[in-house]
Amino acid sequence: MPSVDTLPSITISIVSHGQGKLVGGILADLARFGNLMHVEVILTKNLPELFPFSIEDFPYPVKVIENAVPAGFGANHNAAFQHAAGEWFGVLNPDIRMPANPFPILLNALSRRQAAVIAPAVLSSTGRVEDSIRRFPTPFSLVRKMLGRGDGRYSFAIGDETFAADWVGGMFMLFRAEDFQRVGGFDEGFFLYYEDVDICIRLWKAGRGVLACPKAQAIHDARRASRRNPRHMRWHAASMARYLVKHWLRLPKTGTWQ
Repeated sequence: MPSVDTLPSITISIVSHGQGKLVGGILADLARFGNLMHVEVILTKNLPELFPFSIEDFPYPVKVIENAVPAGFGANHNAAFQHAAGEWFGVLNPDIRMPANPFPILLNALSRRQAAVIAPAVLSSTGRVEDSIRRFPTPFSLVRKMLGRGDGRYSFAIGDETFAADWVGGMFMLFRAEDFQRVGGFDEGFFLYYEDVDICIRLWKAGRGVLACPKAQAIHDARRASRRNPRHMRWHAASMARYLVKHWLRLPKTGTWQ
């Protein structure tokens, strides 16, 4: 086992929207991995709530931020990053679970490539591979998606080798902290959707790659609120429009990156 001084240092940012029970599950998962890495958690309460656990119950530091006013995805994680001490910065949804520790596999893959961010294969609670690793959206691909003719996801099998991907979903992203800082974190002009696509584009444009690692997996209990909640649908549409105005016809080339 490596010495304590050589263990990787990871800051994990988690934002709770009244999801204390889910947060307790992911914190328990991280506690099981504590002897393999230095972990700290920045836990943001985006809505007032009482957690069904004590932060002192966990064998790593947990800093709680309580928002006076709810903030968007990017704003919350950017604020958490200001408190981050780790060499690596993980952005995880509270509804992520990790039956096995994905971080050693992810860090090993990331350290061997000149990449800024990596993500595991994300599975649904029934074991289905989620659409969290995709090609950049274009007007043509968005029309195809609306017609049910494909959503731009990459085809891969669990256990495949790490590969370069256009973008990976914000439910689980592991950044080099220096790269996250270099591009200024998430664009807070996106309130809830497309922040992950946008930061991957900016990282590619900065000469840093995006990786997907099917040898590591996490489970995601996806809510898909944008498909049934009118407010989320409006946010989704506004973010899509912002994305197209900001990046369409200015997408980076990713296919030849090593």
